[in-house]
Amino acid sequence: MSNALTIAKFGGTSVANYDAMQNCARIVKNNAATRIVVVSAAAGVTNHLVRLAHTPLTQQQIEETCAAVTKIELTIVEKLANAMAVQPKLDDLLSELRMLAFHEEILKRDDLKDQLLSLGERMSSLLFTEVLLEQNERAINFDVRKVLRTDSEFGEAAPDIDKIAEYAEAYIRPELNEAIVVTQGFIGSDEQGRTTTLGRGGSDFTAALLAEGLGAEVCEIWTDVNGVYTTDPRITAAAKPLPELSFEEAAEMATFGAKVLHPATMEPALRKNVRVFVGSSKEPEKGGTWLVKDCKEEPAFRAITRRKEQVMVTVKTPKMMYAQGFLQQVFAIIAKHRLSVDLVTTSEIAVSFTLDNPANSVAHRLNKETIAELETLCEVKVEDGFDLVTVVGNHMHSAKGVSSQIFTAVAEFNLRMICFGANPHNMSFLVNESDSSEIVRVLHRALFETGQ
Repeated sequence: MSNALTIAKFGGTSVANYDAMQNCARIVKNNAATRIVVVSAAAGVTNHLVRLAHTPLTQQQIEETCAAVTKIELTIVEKLANAMAVQPKLDDLLSELRMLAFHEEILKRDDLKDQLLSLGERMSSLLFTEVLLEQNERAINFDVRKVLRTDSEFGEAAPDIDKIAEYAEAYIRPELNEAIVVTQGFIGSDEQGRTTTLGRGGSDFTAALLAEGLGAEVCEIWTDVNGVYTTDPRITAAAKPLPELSFEEAAEMATFGAKVLHPATMEPALRKNVRVFVGSSKEPEKGGTWLVKDCKEEPAFRAITRRKEQVMVTVKTPKMMYAQGFLQQVFAIIAKHRLSVDLVTTSEIAVSFTLDNPANSVAHRLNKETIAELETLCEVKVEDGFDLVTVVGNHMHSAKGVSSQIFTAVAEFNLRMICFGANPHNMSFLVNESDSSEIVRVLHRALFETGQ
């Protein structure tokens, strides 16, 4: 069984409604090797849950947000042939939603937040199991928290690889001959049995972790696009789908802003050499992108990514000249406040570094306390309004002409920071957000549309 095992993950738009779920069920039916299905929350649900977990709301706003979630789920249930098979269980989950949403400590307790955020996946897996049963497939709804063991870092829990493999063999493997196992992405549990989450985009990560734990041959990521493109097709219509990518290239693209993949997905796949496929659940016949350990071709330029909402911090002190330990002190403060640094440039008396700022969470964590601590060492300047544009490829630090092609293309633009040479797979620029779309288009023309 393990040699031919395929795990299929369906994202939020793929399970957004009953018709979308039927598309996914057909994809599962068409591949006899698909025995495990990992689902995200139905599109829109997670945003509502995040609002309940993180935003101070009035009682009426909480009521309205719970009603919005309920409407999305009931719209699917109403189309099921045997709605009563799932209605009582769905009612229990919706009751749990209301109990947590109105809990007086929901904004203070991260464990309650994760329990609340888990409900989207738990509801969609319940409903998708019923859709498969309607299509005469044997399927069970399995609680992934029995298997996906993590630490207790609520909101961004780290998986315990060995325990996941042990529990997957014990609890999932025996089910595979009997039924298709439908389970949840994004969620896990700690040693105390409390619900944890893997951070946004964690459903891809879940599928890859289960593929690793069970030695699956293929992990399919079904989304709303036909694979991975040379750049975001919304920025330029000239973007082209890529038939294959190496794990290293895919990891770079995911890290630097390609939304199709979660950055952590590649780690388990690489450890066990699980092939990963990315395709569209709406148009599965169009194929997609295969992520593999070794590609047949390794071009200098593979893709261009953009990551929005970057923050640049500059720390400056005359004392830095010849001072030992200054950088260590600065980055110790950054690490203490759980901030992740991307690009770094240094001069004799200053260091600039970038921080990712999704939905302003960094702005929240880069708070007065962090800045005050840094100011005991140096002057601190915080600037936002930047995007990070990255060219991803191969052997970029050693191939002739690579940097000149890129710099010639962007010569007319103001580049605030440049990072190149530390990694053979990328060159990154910090640019003004108002320029980033045009920079991506210009680079794409120069690198991918001129017969390269």
